[in-house]
Amino acid sequence: QVQVVESGGGLVETGGSLRLSCAASGRIFSINGLGWYRQDPGKQRELVAGITSLGSTNYADSVKGRFTISRDNAKSTVYLQMNSLKPEDTAVYFCKFRVRTSRNVENEFWGQGIQVTVSS
Repeated sequence: QVQVVESGGGLVETGGSLRLSCAASGRIFSINGLGWYRQDPGKQRELVAGITSLGSTNYADSVKGRFTISRDNAKSTVYLQMNSLKPEDTAVYFCKFRVRTSRNVENEFWGQGIQVTVSS
């Protein structure tokens, strides 16, 4: 089917930056919406940023002005540039692809999650 692999997480100090990448491979007819989510232990997964097939973006209020989502369609990759990081940004981050695997079949595929830790 479709494999989704994230990279770029890690430990950073408050005010620092990280760039997450997420690449899809496999049976891909087209890629529609893409998104980054995050989850703290014991909390619900929340949308951080999304980008449509036309490039329109939306962000959670808590990250507006600090995070930027972008996509490279040729590489089937979505990025999340995170600047001015805060301890409250600490979470496991997940990417999600909405993919057409054929002309009439669309499914969602998630990455395995990657840890981002911001030290105070």
